[in-house]
Amino acid sequence: MLRSPDLSPRRLSDISPQLRQLNYLVVDDCIKEELKPSKSVEDLTGTCPGGLTSIEERILRITGYYGYYPWSLRCTRDEKPEEACRAVTGSVRTEAEAPEEARRGRGYLWWRPKPSCCRLCRFSIKQLKEALWGLAVVLSVCSSWAGTSQLAKVIFRTFDAPFTVTWFASTWNLLFFPLYYIGYVWSSEEKQAPLQQFRECCRFYGDDGLTIKIFFTRTAPFCILWTLTNYLYLLALKRISVTDASALFCCNKAFVFLLSWIVLRDKFMGVRIVAVIFAIAGIVMITYADGFHSHSVIGITLVVASAAMSALYKVLFKLLLGSAKYGEAAVFLTVLGLFNLLFLVCVPVALFFTGIEQWTSFALIPWDKLCGIAILLLSFTILMNFGVAVTSPTLISVGIVLSVPVNAGSGMMWQLNT
Repeated sequence: MLRSPDLSPRRLSDISPQLRQLNYLVVDDCIKEELKPSKSVEDLTGTCPGGLTSIEERILRITGYYGYYPWSLRCTRDEKPEEACRAVTGSVRTEAEAPEEARRGRGYLWWRPKPSCCRLCRFSIKQLKEALWGLAVVLSVCSSWAGTSQLAKVIFRTFDAPFTVTWFASTWNLLFFPLYYIGYVWSSEEKQAPLQQFRECCRFYGDDGLTIKIFFTRTAPFCILWTLTNYLYLLALKRISVTDASALFCCNKAFVFLLSWIVLRDKFMGVRIVAVIFAIAGIVMITYADGFHSHSVIGITLVVASAAMSALYKVLFKLLLGSAKYGEAAVFLTVLGLFNLLFLVCVPVALFFTGIEQWTSFALIPWDKLCGIAILLLSFTILMNFGVAVTSPTLISVGIVLSVPVNAGSGMMWQLNT
């Protein structure tokens, strides 16, 4: 705080008349020993150049009344004020250039120290690394989600089995914990055995760890929501374009806010309510453009239902399990893949024998495209769950939004080539 020219330091006596009765400031010996490295005691006792004379000036300088902080000036009895000033700021002002307060012995350091070039360089390099990591995550999220949608649209031309594709891709969640353990061994100094690390991460479920009861009660609902999210989205791709499907799926953030506000009692925010209104308006406009009685209305409904299932999955996870660390999230997704492999394998088999999903022989199944969808969806899930380690969740959401123009451009190129 800078002192105005018409303000005298004696005005403090007018505000606090009791200060006139104080003749000296008493500092305990123990406090002197603690403050000795910072030279604060010398500043208080007047041993530093430009020392303090009265209790009023001592209090004014301690409280920063002149914009001067005594403990920022590290000086000794034999050190000159210019040398102390140069040690802190790298520059010095002469007696003639110093302000009137400095010439009266009230401190030379009335301006703020300028950061050194090394600090600026380190700060800039750190910001550059964060920006590059954020850009890489955004591009990876965008490419993985757009690639999953485009490849699913292609595979349905020869392999019309969306639930089978969903089950096959969800089974790859078994790789989450092995991939996490590889990263843990590579980055951590204290190494643990895989089983020991798995048991430690299973404490996320409770004190007893992962029991059979918890396996069915906590895993089954999330596995069903996970499967419905992917299955409804893939089923909608058979009826509407990839661009419309990816654009409509972005409204899941609006559903997350509404469910969090209702179920989790999160803070009400007017800006997010406006975003929800715009999201609903976008759904209505897309439906109106295609016609409310057209064949694409079913596809729009399926995508909106998929977004709702995704939002319910996230809110229910927050409600029942709370926040999870990286290892705990990897264990949860691995258990989710195990439940999908063991107990949902009967569903695609039943759909095949009932004729709902038509398969060809196993030799004609496009395994390369199936594995491609599984790898892209696995990469997308990894980025969504572990991308916050290198960037903010907002940038991850931006990557999903950017998939809309990418899908639109891919659709235009596909039409031109055909």
